[in-house]
Amino acid sequence: MYATSLTPIEERLDRDDRVILHGMTWKDFEIVLAVRGDTAGVRMYYLDGEIELMSPSRGHEGNKTLLARLLEHWAIETGAELEGFGSWTLKEEAKEAGAEPDECYIIGDPQLKDVPDFAIEVAWSRGGLHKLEIYERLGVHELWMMNRDGTVEIYALEKAHYVPVKESRVLPKLDVAWLAGFLKHPTQHEAVLALRDVLRAKR
Repeated sequence: MYATSLTPIEERLDRDDRVILHGMTWKDFEIVLAVRGDTAGVRMYYLDGEIELMSPSRGHEGNKTLLARLLEHWAIETGAELEGFGSWTLKEEAKEAGAEPDECYIIGDPQLKDVPDFAIEVAWSRGGLHKLEIYERLGVHELWMMNRDGTVEIYALEKAHYVPVKESRVLPKLDVAWLAGFLKHPTQHEAVLALRDVLRAKR
């Protein structure tokens, strides 16, 4: 089931696997990225000499995929020009920051931008590098942090720093809290169908 609280035993079994490597240079980060190659399953982050290797759990992946499916279906039904780039490797050597988001998107023509307009991170397990600091340095306009309970916190970039906001600034026509309400459905299929029916009823 998606976006629900788990028992302590369930949480332990459905926890992301994470390793932090300390005292690493930017060159080390590039080497580890190259060694991993295009192999799916391990996301990497870099911040000030530390590398995080994270293998997401089934719950983590299920929730991020569900939110992405809802968001993309909303975009189709409303005509929003949304371009998805998944776990695009974002990195800025000069700023000592790198990330592979759960999902990221560009609004409009992707040829005109070299960073996503917003990224999605699922805060499924405790620990790891400071994601807000990383995405601030990368210049991603907005970061959506999805919590285990299905709520989504939005952070918008203001003067190179994130501030919490109640509504998305990059997608002002979307009520993100309303969209997150569909995460409560027991399956992805049911959630997307429910969203479709509500949107089409509004036409």
